[in-house]
Amino acid sequence: MIRLIERCLDSLDSELVLLAPRQAGVPGVFENVAEDTDRHQHFLSEMQRLRGSIYIHEGNIKREQLTADGRHEMTEDSRCWHLLMTDNGERVRSCAMYIDYGSNPSFDDLRARHCPLAKSPEWGGLLKRAVDLELARAERSGLRFAELGGWAIEKQRRGTPEGLMMALATYGLSRVVGGSLGMTTANVAHSCSAILRRLGGSFFEVDGTQIPTYFDHRYNTEIDLLRFDSRRPNPKFEALIENARRRLGKVLVVAHTAAEAAVDLYRPAQAIHATF
Repeated sequence: MIRLIERCLDSLDSELVLLAPRQAGVPGVFENVAEDTDRHQHFLSEMQRLRGSIYIHEGNIKREQLTADGRHEMTEDSRCWHLLMTDNGERVRSCAMYIDYGSNPSFDDLRARHCPLAKSPEWGGLLKRAVDLELARAERSGLRFAELGGWAIEKQRRGTPEGLMMALATYGLSRVVGGSLGMTTANVAHSCSAILRRLGGSFFEVDGTQIPTYFDHRYNTEIDLLRFDSRRPNPKFEALIENARRRLGKVLVVAHTAAEAAVDLYRPAQAIHATF
């Protein structure tokens, strides 16, 4: 299996496309950057259309939650990195989103604040405490904090290494931007949660109490809330993650033309805050 994944990684720089956030500088490690707003919008629309078609097919959303042309839009789409697996003709076949909050965000800054558990009388307080502990750990360690989501893989690519490739690339991106602690909502169906836990994702815990799987009525599915540390994946996948990280330098990064007020958010992690 490991050799199969290594062979798949050989094509990562020709199949993976990264969409840069609207207002962020692109790290210098990326060698193939195209500043092209129209092309960025093309890929974004194709990704939203893929996400919409999959979520509709799986019963996760209703038709009225899509745009007239079948796209599934999220408010975070313009501010996050999008990882897209593509094929000939720039057709998007798989996607994930990576929201980099930088240093020292609060729970109220995160998408997790909208999680059904956050509104639960039984679990809301424990969830916030668990995430706050993770945010404090990131600050002490001099790491950024990130949220992952928007996972979607077309049906014919399931049962292939594609899902694992996306997860490896996400770990690699986390390292490229300086190292992160983070969290993700992972669909229990189609092994999304299982893949991420296999790589090193784990459940949140507070005083020995694990934050449970929950049912999200917005997406009509069971969700695991997982934490990850870009420095400490499952050791079995360390070499593969480093391989993915190195190959990210060659992938196509599509950014907005003269990104508005672009700032260098990606200075070395240890320089973000003197007390980290």
